[in-house]
Amino acid sequence: MLLIGNGRLVTRDNGLYIENGAVAIENELIKEIGETSELRKKYPDAEWIDANGGMIMPGLINTHNHIYSAFARGLSIKGYNPHDFNDILEGMWWKIDRLLTKENDRLSAYAVYIDCIKNGVTTVFDHHASYFDIPGSLDTLVDAAKELGVRTSLCYEVSDRDGEQKTTEAILENERMILRANADESDMLKGMMGLHAAFTLSDKTLAECKKHTPSYTGFHVHVAEGPGDQIDSLKKYNKRIVERLFETGILGEKTLAIHCVHVNPAEMALLKETDTMVVHNPESNMGNAVGCGPVIRLFAENILLGLGTDGYTNDMIESYKVGNIIHKHNLCDPTVAWGEIPAMLFENNPRIAGRFFKRPLGVLKSGAYADIIVTDYDPLTPMDGGNVNGHILFGMNGRSVVTTVCNGKVLMKDRKVLVADEKAVMQECRLSASKLWKSIND
Repeated sequence: MLLIGNGRLVTRDNGLYIENGAVAIENELIKEIGETSELRKKYPDAEWIDANGGMIMPGLINTHNHIYSAFARGLSIKGYNPHDFNDILEGMWWKIDRLLTKENDRLSAYAVYIDCIKNGVTTVFDHHASYFDIPGSLDTLVDAAKELGVRTSLCYEVSDRDGEQKTTEAILENERMILRANADESDMLKGMMGLHAAFTLSDKTLAECKKHTPSYTGFHVHVAEGPGDQIDSLKKYNKRIVERLFETGILGEKTLAIHCVHVNPAEMALLKETDTMVVHNPESNMGNAVGCGPVIRLFAENILLGLGTDGYTNDMIESYKVGNIIHKHNLCDPTVAWGEIPAMLFENNPRIAGRFFKRPLGVLKSGAYADIIVTDYDPLTPMDGGNVNGHILFGMNGRSVVTTVCNGKVLMKDRKVLVADEKAVMQECRLSASKLWKSIND
């Protein structure tokens, strides 16, 4: 038994807030929540974690990340001078993923999952690419996730851009991971069929992906991220991207449509009709200069809309901050995004995860998975269940997290990562990244 208490308890369970609350954990599940004094009396022998007056809240969920992008941090590529998003893909990301080795994959996974732990992210939906070495690459990520104790959903990015053999290998890698995850009884691992984007996928490839995807899972695909993707679809197929994905059977309640920056009302209607999930990645969209998606409209259409990072960061609170600003700026309306963005992070991301994992995530209540974080935030103004999002937005960031628990296991306590030798991992990462960078610039 584990008891975390003496903190401001934000349950995300119908607005329940306890000024001095505690969470009792038994194995991987939350057994009970309540007042700290009551639960300490009830469970006197429980291992005790003192929140020291900070905030106790559910672990955060990232519904779109790219572990493989980790070693791009600080990289300088000879002759790289991008003018648009396609230049960024061809000049950087596709150069990197064509040279990634198993060693790079392994260490990128350790680095990213450790950073997630430090930022209070306990569930990660990842979208992987390493075209130099495809078969078994997802197992490398699984090994890191299992050792570090992070809940994860994995897929491999299928694309036609590197030839038919690589396309086939990518499809089979996805299928193998889907089957492995389905047989994993821990409910810590899920698999999806990963797709790059419509402009690098033929109808034949989409049909093959559909054939190799069991009905109990779906697709994780970039949709209309940049204008070039939409232009390509219109030129080649005389139809817009979402219509094409609909006709090929890719959309559905288990499919994650990432970005959707350049979708029109008709495409939104198809997303809604098929109950397809959409994930917004504000920092990445700004960084790649692809535009600001119609997120407020998508939200108003009751499309299940989540929040991700696209590998730009592992700090979901940072993504919340940027998401809150970009739509105000884009629409010249200071009243928007106050409610939509936190709803995406704190309500919709758990709903998205709930379509894959067996028990509730993103909420502190009896029977939910014990994914819990503690922050050191001490509010300088009154805080209650009605204004907690404002306190998080303006008073916290990911590194406010001091303790992270996932599936009932303490992964970090008092800002010390307990499940890995962080310094040793970072040293290995630097050496491995140096070799990768040399191969990119040779």
